[in-house]
Amino acid sequence: MQYILYWLSILVITASSASATAIPAFEANLDNILLATIQDPEREMKIENILRSPTHFKNLPPIISLPKKTQRTLMDGEVPHYVIDYAPLVHLYSEERYLPYDIKKFVTNFHVEYENGTTVAGTEDMDIKKLGKLPTDGEIFLTSDSDFDADPEWITGLKNKPNLINGEIKDAPATLIVVDKGNGWVDAYWFYFYSFNLGPFVMGSGPYGNHVGDWEHSLVRFYNGQPVIVWMSAHGGGGAYYYHNLEKYSLQPTHPIIFSARGTHANYVSVGQHPHDLPYGILSDFTDRGPLWNPTKNYLGYTFDGKKVYHAQNNTNAKHVGREKEYGNWLSYVGCWGDKQLPDNDPRQRYFFIGGYKYIGGPRGPLMKNLLRLKPCERHKWWNFWAGCNVRENIKWGIGIESEGYNCGNMFVGIRPKWLRRTLQRVTFGGGLCYIVDLIYG
Repeated sequence: MQYILYWLSILVITASSASATAIPAFEANLDNILLATIQDPEREMKIENILRSPTHFKNLPPIISLPKKTQRTLMDGEVPHYVIDYAPLVHLYSEERYLPYDIKKFVTNFHVEYENGTTVAGTEDMDIKKLGKLPTDGEIFLTSDSDFDADPEWITGLKNKPNLINGEIKDAPATLIVVDKGNGWVDAYWFYFYSFNLGPFVMGSGPYGNHVGDWEHSLVRFYNGQPVIVWMSAHGGGGAYYYHNLEKYSLQPTHPIIFSARGTHANYVSVGQHPHDLPYGILSDFTDRGPLWNPTKNYLGYTFDGKKVYHAQNNTNAKHVGREKEYGNWLSYVGCWGDKQLPDNDPRQRYFFIGGYKYIGGPRGPLMKNLLRLKPCERHKWWNFWAGCNVRENIKWGIGIESEGYNCGNMFVGIRPKWLRRTLQRVTFGGGLCYIVDLIYG
């Protein structure tokens, strides 16, 4: 009898030890919604561009949306140190009015409503842990308890400016999600949350396209621990670049630099004016070298395998190890992170046929950003009928007086003498020819 009791005690201790060291995880419960965003769960893709494919990556193995365990490089919850070493640093706009914010504090200012305006039961007193318990219904909205148009602190995040010494924002953690893409490929997604998106002005009128809650993100794609591609979000699209050509942080030159645009927080790789979506620069973003945000100093870390989300085993900031548990399974929330689009009869709403509505609906969260994608681009714009995702060799420079470079690919780099090269650059700058050349040689 004593012999049996002895072995039972060993089994209990072993089981307790195993549960103590288990990596916390939760089901995403997004099967129907998530699988619809996968370009093809069985498809494999090699790196190639529609217009000009790089030759130096042609012999690398394929990237896989849902790799088998034998094809994976990382363990569940493993965030390799190279993900931190090569994380992008973000220059916020120098006069930014809507700064990063902590999602844990943010959600306490809301209740949750269905599309018809009915309040979801139990959300009158919201907190971050309730997000994961909400219905898996994409048409539910975090709805403000007070007037967001009055710019309260939870909208502006006015105090959340990066530390001038190390770039840390203490009260606004970024979100890191690492996804193993098989055969040595690893995608590291850095998500940046802002409480409010201030839309652009159109022909002196606006702003248009404002919304409560703003999720932006960047992607660093690695092969065997080395960064290959960096992609960054901008207005439902974004730009992809080869890592080696991006600007790097001078004090830690492994970190690429990206720039967050004024109000919209769209991400770019250069300073200046960035026209988008409408011709002749009617609609533009603006970036500059404002305060530098280092998200690696304060982040929530996770890994994702297409079905389950795992808490990171470690954190480079010792104070934040295990903090993911405090936030619960908030990532499984599939609804909108902000108010539904204001109705036409709301006095805060405005409409302009070119700019659209002043206030539109809030965005969806990180797991709804096509994290299992094969191409580095999250999605393509309506006019991109070939669904291309061109990975650029050269920087796409901003235009205007603050521009620090010249857009026209590398067509004229080898032209001699210098006066002829400069003449050709001036003649084509901003013209249709330069646009075509930049598209091909970018």
